[in-house]
Amino acid sequence: MFAVVETGSKQYIVKEGDILRIEKIKAANGDEIEFDKVLMINDTVGNPYIENAKVKAMIISQGKAKKIIVFKFKRRKGFKKKIGHRQHFTQVRITQILA
Repeated sequence: MFAVVETGSKQYIVKEGDILRIEKIKAANGDEIEFDKVLMINDTVGNPYIENAKVKAMIISQGKAKKIIVFKFKRRKGFKKKIGHRQHFTQVRITQILA
């Protein structure tokens, strides 16, 4: 059994037991969370979401990803700009898919 859920303006295909890195959620490690924006479960497709469908997950950890470097320049103008950032993420384990 698999499902497609939407969180943080992104869509993820999940199965029970999967571990995902999603956009940061304000919650503590070990907390149980629910994704109620379920787009698809097996062959059932929502319009846009499936009513009364939920995916339960447990938060494993919070952290920062590796640094992303953004380098901008304009040729022949002497303009160079190097910036970067580390994106925050939440790592979750899918525990249950409820249809």
